[in-house]
Amino acid sequence: MFPDPLPHSRPTRSRREFVRDAFCGFGGLALASLIEREQARAGTLDPLAPKAPHFTPKARAVIFLFMAGGPSHLETFDPKPLLNQLEGQPRPKEFGEAKYQFVSRNAKLLGTRRAFRKYGQSGIEVSDLFPHTAQCIDDIAVIRSCHGDMVVHSAAQYELFTGRVVPGFPSVGSWVLYGLGAESDSLPSYVVMPDPKGAVEAGQPMYMHGFLPAVYQPTMFRPGDRPVLNLDLPTRVSPERRQRTLRLIRELNRATLDPADHEFAARINTYDLAFKMQTEAPDVLDLSREPRETLDLYGVGSPLTHDYGRRCLLARKLVERGVRFACVVSGGGPGNMQWDAHSDIEENHVRKAAETDQPIAGLLKDLKRRGLLESTLVVWGGEFGRSPEAESGRGRDHHNLGFTMWMAGGGIRGGQTVGATDAIGLRAVERPYHFRDVHTTILHQLGLDQHKLTYPHLGRDERLTFVEGQVIREIV
Repeated sequence: MFPDPLPHSRPTRSRREFVRDAFCGFGGLALASLIEREQARAGTLDPLAPKAPHFTPKARAVIFLFMAGGPSHLETFDPKPLLNQLEGQPRPKEFGEAKYQFVSRNAKLLGTRRAFRKYGQSGIEVSDLFPHTAQCIDDIAVIRSCHGDMVVHSAAQYELFTGRVVPGFPSVGSWVLYGLGAESDSLPSYVVMPDPKGAVEAGQPMYMHGFLPAVYQPTMFRPGDRPVLNLDLPTRVSPERRQRTLRLIRELNRATLDPADHEFAARINTYDLAFKMQTEAPDVLDLSREPRETLDLYGVGSPLTHDYGRRCLLARKLVERGVRFACVVSGGGPGNMQWDAHSDIEENHVRKAAETDQPIAGLLKDLKRRGLLESTLVVWGGEFGRSPEAESGRGRDHHNLGFTMWMAGGGIRGGQTVGATDAIGLRAVERPYHFRDVHTTILHQLGLDQHKLTYPHLGRDERLTFVEGQVIREIV
């Protein structure tokens, strides 16, 4: 005879007993799920694997043309005839007050020396600083009512990139990579191409991953014609032998990997990427194979436009190969080397526009003719605009109350202006849009919901848009 079944193995007699007996099992399943999620974040699973967007996207990549220092809306895309009429007079009191760094209380209004013309079928007015970009205006949505919270460079740059005014938070590029993963496993998916003249006030932290795992940090290209060093394959070692060596190193690293060690996981990923880049990146970064017509389109080889044109062309080649987010910086080093025209707005903006206008237009035209503009969102702007009042006689101070940014491609409806500043360009008064609204619109075009793109940090589900942003519906 068989012995009586043990008490713990008797058949379950009711649903209540089944739930009670299975309680620990449910807890184990939940724990396993949490561990798997943590491992994915840490990189023991592939954290850069492509991820499905929250809804159907219009764009798959972003190119951010960052005009560091604060380009003037008054000299570029927001004509103000009344400002010229009031030049030399104090600001009328009905326009309200503004906080500045250097403009004195008795400063006088400064008119613009630029001429504006209507371009394209849309008839949008563009300054003579941008004759090349003006030819693409029907593909561009000009947002004339942007505003931010800070009037100093570093804090405003943090807000532009991360939505916060202090360092330590993830940049929009890192959020995009976290939300969508990488399309290419042989190129970095988030690239920053800084200006060779030097760093900007907020420094590298504004581009960084913040509290997100380190695998979502950007790859910083070097200035000059060799943005990435050591891409040449060693001649005495076969690719197969190098693959075996790399596989052994990877296995040894993973054998001792702590799931919570995000930095170590990112280092492993970087080694893998570095090996793969040696096979694909040389072709992407080598511009000598580009047709002369393409180089001329961007201004590559011309003294004024060579550097920014080369980097804009690299941005096109990168997104063509699956890069998610590329930032091309104009402006670096001290004050006047950026779009930071405190002493002479004319000299500064004529010079900076001459460096960037043709490359930007070349980028838009090249993307369009290759069928890439539909899937690539191009964003242009800086951390703020410039003041209607004069500083030092011929310059303009920082100005965060109203300024211009623009977007093109990636499902954006071009050939229109959105919002407005008042008659002297002091304040955004019609449909004002904050940086968080710009971020929300970028995410929306990529198929990402700001409320779902979150990461737990210090007991709070953090997100790019901080509290709440709105999609700029007029342009999508």
